[in-house]
Amino acid sequence: MKTKAPFQITGFAIAVIFLLNVLPSCEYEFIEIDVPVIEDTVKFSVEILPIFNTNNNCTGCHRAGATSPDFTEQAAYNSIVPLLVNLADPESSKIYQFPLSSSPSHGFKKYTPAQAALILAWIKQGAPNN
Repeated sequence: MKTKAPFQITGFAIAVIFLLNVLPSCEYEFIEIDVPVIEDTVKFSVEILPIFNTNNNCTGCHRAGATSPDFTEQAAYNSIVPLLVNLADPESSKIYQFPLSSSPSHGFKKYTPAQAALILAWIKQGAPNN
């Protein structure tokens, strides 16, 4: 009958004690992003259209004769509403959801939290062409 050497049991016991002390001490810090609450009327031409034409440069691909939808100033509204907007469930609107995800085919272009809040507020306001 073999007996275990004392140092093997001690090493195992030390490893267990170490793990029991280290694992519960792991701590995760979640970063909360302040998303502005939009209470004013969101204007498509002033606040929504620039999101597609400036910061994210969506019109680099989404323009007349290129990838649909067309986000150029002349065609953006009619390309977005009603096809990409769900007034019954604004959070599920494609124009709101798609750029929040990171899609390699989309160049990882995302909305900032402020842009996403504006778009969602605009949809909740009925997605007017204003």
